Amino acid sequence: MSDSDSSLSKNSALAPWRSALARALHRNRSRPYSRYFQLATITPAGRPANRTVVFRGWLPDSNTLTLVTDQRSAKVTDIAAHPSAEACWYFTDTREQFRLAGAIQVVTAEADPVLLQARQNSWEDLSDNARQQFYWPHPAQPRTAEADFSPKEIQATPPAEFCLVLLEPDHVDHLELRGEPQNRTLYDQQPDGTWQVKTVNP
Repeated sequence: MSDSDSSLSKNSALAPWRSALARALHRNRSRPYSRYFQLATITPAGRPANRTVVFRGWLPDSNTLTLVTDQRSAKVTDIAAHPSAEACWYFTDTREQFRLAGAIQVVTAEADPVLLQARQNSWEDLSDNARQQFYWPHPAQPRTAEADFSPKEIQATPPAEFCLVLLEPDHVDHLELRGEPQNRTLYDQQPDGTWQVKTVNP
């Protein structure tokens, strides 16, 4: 999937799992960490890689989750090799887990105009502290005495290192741990874009 592929930006009706996830976000809003989830990708060598990321909202008129990353990070290499991923999101107050799996893509400075605007909007929504990190030296490289982490002037246009990441789930597993028995619902997107909803054993 190329950086200029706008297939994840197509308008679509809100998926049935969106209301459950919105409710969980609302009911756990007093916990700042409720906006963090784990994102699993596959490395070019075929190994799993997992990390914690921050939910940055929805791509407009879609079921696509957004997050941001540095173009120099390992996850960008992973996604280029294997453009599929799974997010695992646990909400402590309501004791709910969402696993959201599907296609993932990285939006760079070379994306098409629609996605470039989404990238720009995400840059503008970040705090100054978050934006400063994209001017830091190369992630995961040896730290030297010359490494410059001093504050830089933040530009209106994001640096090339700033990327928007889009995850468009086509399978969602929602587990509610409260209750006897627990409740579990599977959502699977069909070829025509509709969703099949199944209540299954926990």
